[in-house]
Amino acid sequence: MTTSPPRGCGSIHSDYYLLCDMDKAWGIVLESLATAGVLVTIFLICSLFFLICKVQDNNKRHMISIYFFFLLGTLGIFGLTFAFIITSNNNTRPPRFFLFGVLFALCFSCLLTHAFNLIKLVRGKKSFSWLVLLLLIVSFALVQIVINIEYLVTQLVNYRNDFLNMSSEKANKDFVMLLIYVLFLMALTFLMSMFTFCGPYKGWKRHGAHIFVTVLFSIAIWVVWITMLTKGNQILNNPEWDDPVVAIALVSNGWIFLIMYIIPEICFLTAPVKLEDYPPENDFCQPTLIKQTTGVDNRAYTQDEIVRGDGEDPSYSPYSSHFQLKTIDTRNDFSIPRPKAQTSPYHDYTGGKGPM
Repeated sequence: MTTSPPRGCGSIHSDYYLLCDMDKAWGIVLESLATAGVLVTIFLICSLFFLICKVQDNNKRHMISIYFFFLLGTLGIFGLTFAFIITSNNNTRPPRFFLFGVLFALCFSCLLTHAFNLIKLVRGKKSFSWLVLLLLIVSFALVQIVINIEYLVTQLVNYRNDFLNMSSEKANKDFVMLLIYVLFLMALTFLMSMFTFCGPYKGWKRHGAHIFVTVLFSIAIWVVWITMLTKGNQILNNPEWDDPVVAIALVSNGWIFLIMYIIPEICFLTAPVKLEDYPPENDFCQPTLIKQTTGVDNRAYTQDEIVRGDGEDPSYSPYSSHFQLKTIDTRNDFSIPRPKAQTSPYHDYTGGKGPM
C-alpha cells in the first residue's frame, strides 16, 4: 500500500519530500535560503572577475586568489545544504561525510592565509605573492581532503554495509570526529586574527576585524550544532532533527561568510591606495645623524657642541670662509691708475708744437 505524497509534493521519491512538503516548512525555508546564497555567491564571483582590472593596490590584487577560493567553498556549502534536506541514503551519506569537512576546511584555510598576510602588512612588511598565498590555501585544505578520503575508502571498501546502514548515533560521532582538523583551523584562524590588530598601519586592521568577527560567529554556530547533534537531540528524544540541525548550520554559516567577510572585502577591494597604510618606499635609505666619536671633528656639523669662552674666537662661524681678514688702511691709495699720454716722436723737430 503506497502512501500519498504530502501537500505540495507530486509523484516524487519519498527521500525528496522535505524539499516540497508544506507541512514541514523547514525544508522549504532552508532550500530558499540556500538557493539565494548560491545566487549571491555566483554574483560575487562574477563581480570579482569584473573588478580585477580596477584594483589599484598590488597587495589587494594578490589576495584575489583568497577571495576566489573562499567563494568557491561558500558556494559548495550552500549546495551541500540540499544533501541534508534530502533524507540520508546510500547516495547522500558519502557526499555528506566528504564534502562537509573539505568545504569548511577550504574556507577556513582562506581566512587563515589572509590573516597570515595581514600580520605582515599591518607591520609594514611586504605581503606574500599570489602564488605563495595559493600554495598556503591548498596546503591547509589538503590535510582535510586526505583525512576524508582515507576514512571513506576504508569504510566503503572494508565496511561498506556497516557504513551505509550505520545508526544515527554512531554516524553523528564519526561525522564530528572527521571535523577535528577543521576545528583546529578555526581556532588557529581566530588566534591569528587577533595578531592582525598589533601593528602601526591601521588601514589593514579593518580586514583583520572582518576575519575576527566571521570566525567568532562561526565558532558560536559550530558549538551549537555539534552540541545539538551529539547530545541535544538525544536528550530531547528528537533524533529526526539531526539533518535539520546540520542544514541550519550550513546555511547560517554560509551567510555569515558572505555578510561578515566577503562582501565587505569586495567593497574595499577597489579603494584607492592610502600612503599611511604603507611605510615610505625609501625609508631604509633615509639619512640619519651620525655623530663622529673619533678623529678630527668637523666644525660645520658640530656647531651645537661649540662652547664659547673656552679659547675659541667669538667671531668664528662654521659656515663662513676661513680666510685671514685684515683691516684696510685708509691712507693707501686704491684708485685705478690712469694711462699717461705718450710723447710724440716728432716733438724734437716741431719745437714742442703739435702737427699743423
